[in-house]
Amino acid sequence: MTLHRGLPRQSPGSDRTTRHLLSLAALAGPLPERPRVLDLGCGPGRASLLLAEEAGARVTAVDLHEPFLDELREAAAARGLGDAIQAVNADMGALDGPAFPDGSFDLVWAEGSAYGIGFDTALARWKRLLAPGGVLVASDCEWVAERPSAGARAFWDPRYPLRSRADHAAAAVAAGYDVLGAYLQPESDWDEYYGPLGERVERADPAVPGMAGALATSREEIAVRRAHGADYGYTGYVLRPVDPRWRTRPETAADIAAVHAVNAAAFATGAEADLVEALREDPGAWLDGLSYVAEAPDGTVAAYALITRCHVGGAPAAALAPVAVHPRFQRQGAGAAVVRAVTDAARARGEKLLLVLGHPEYYPRFGFAPASRLGIRPGFQVPDEAMTALVLDDGARLPRGEITYPAAFGV
Repeated sequence: MTLHRGLPRQSPGSDRTTRHLLSLAALAGPLPERPRVLDLGCGPGRASLLLAEEAGARVTAVDLHEPFLDELREAAAARGLGDAIQAVNADMGALDGPAFPDGSFDLVWAEGSAYGIGFDTALARWKRLLAPGGVLVASDCEWVAERPSAGARAFWDPRYPLRSRADHAAAAVAAGYDVLGAYLQPESDWDEYYGPLGERVERADPAVPGMAGALATSREEIAVRRAHGADYGYTGYVLRPVDPRWRTRPETAADIAAVHAVNAAAFATGAEADLVEALREDPGAWLDGLSYVAEAPDGTVAAYALITRCHVGGAPAAALAPVAVHPRFQRQGAGAAVVRAVTDAARARGEKLLLVLGHPEYYPRFGFAPASRLGIRPGFQVPDEAMTALVLDDGARLPRGEITYPAAFGV
């Protein structure tokens, strides 16, 4: 702690990343005018200060190291934010008592700190703190290479075993969250952390009790990053508990007739219902586990969403279509619930890119943006804003070029 005291950051990060994660959190809907934010493992409080200053948040900033909290209190007072930030010495893994009641925060924030108790433990323990519609933002280190090098594994495996983007997404879904967004932090975020730390290491006095070990650890971290940084990275996850009104799940054989009926009822013709049946019979298009339903409280199928295989420039990608909501359940959140669920399932199975041709005012709420920005285009004329893409893994190399749909689409 002596080595780290006074450094601007205690993990890879930047104000730009904090702002970007905040923008992804807004996909769940606009934040309250003065959101209640819990910043866990806040360190010296760079995120707390930004959230209070730029989002107008009332921040409860939690850390176990009092000198970090003192730094935050001093910085908050200097910026005129003393009334907006409450620094609390507490264990983020055991937030009990009247200060942390259930449902008391609109935003729970944990940049670079969830590893302290483990990502899965963090998701389980912090969920109860979220108010209805609340969002959890938590980052964790993960593999970005499909086959990490032996050197990277030798460093990480005994300390904090890393996993893939797909594994993190699957863990979030298993914990009862929808993934609103995932953002691989840029290399400059590591520079913001290791740059000042490296300078401190060079100036530190190894004679201070315990300092020699701290210096050796820091030097090893920095050296491993230089040698193997392409193998791993920090990713920020923006998560919201699933909508409790709708149970979502993969379809079963018993649902096929109900799925056909929902698609037939949702559209003016039976074309979409027939499309699903045709895709179901195409082994090159059908992706097991990516045909999803949302159930109404009485167990009937209220909504449906399907993801199948398409190609971009000859490389595999995924296409979302159709999405259907029975007229009895439209404009009640069933469609959004099933779209988020099937998108989460695609991310968890390792899909990298999801495309949809749909209403330009509907799909951006899920993070879709014009595919043309990625150099992706359909082979037919449509408005640019209607052909959209969602990057499920921004650490992957994405294809570019023309979209080829399965034959059943007829395009």
